[in-house]
Amino acid sequence: MTKDWLRWHQDYESPHSSLARRLHVVQHELRWALTEGPHDAHDVRRLISMCAGDGRDVLPVLAEHDGGRSVQALLIEVDPTLSQRARMAAATLGLPGVEVRTADAGATDTYSGVHPAHVVLACGVFGNITFDDVRRTIAMLRALLLADGIVIWTRGRTDDGRDPSHDVRTCFAEHGFSEMSFTSPADAKFRVGMHRLTAQPVPVPPVPPGTRMFSFI
Repeated sequence: MTKDWLRWHQDYESPHSSLARRLHVVQHELRWALTEGPHDAHDVRRLISMCAGDGRDVLPVLAEHDGGRSVQALLIEVDPTLSQRARMAAATLGLPGVEVRTADAGATDTYSGVHPAHVVLACGVFGNITFDDVRRTIAMLRALLLADGIVIWTRGRTDDGRDPSHDVRTCFAEHGFSEMSFTSPADAKFRVGMHRLTAQPVPVPPVPPGTRMFSFI
């Protein structure tokens, strides 16, 4: 059965829900990344948000951060209703540096021509794909990031008490990332991590059309 992502987003409206609390943490970490993270010679930061939904992880933070003037952001969301909401929100907040693509964030074709970023968000991704795809995605993030680039990611604890976020953290370490922070509240299932690419980034490899990083299950 296909997940109803529009209904899933409704949980954000409950201020004490796990999803709303996760949003608060992600936005806090993004503020940190935009303030302390890498930037180019003109003090501009490039940002990619994978599976961006309606953009609420990113857009309000960009509006606070000098009106988004120093950030060029690409939001990728496959659901047309959510991506249109993100476009409307970016326009309402006066963020001309934001591009929203209605596209599959798991397909490498989506990133064709995209310059490596200083910050990548992979929120709401790792809990919806196999761990083989998690490994593949983390490995390929090195091609989407500049040196010292930052990844903000999320993963949830499962209903049976397992916490796959520890495996995700290990995988980041294995691929040349250093952990900057990890939030794991005892009274909620969500986990938020932030890692910096301390190994050398890798050139984007030539891949056949239609290659995938991940597919939702």
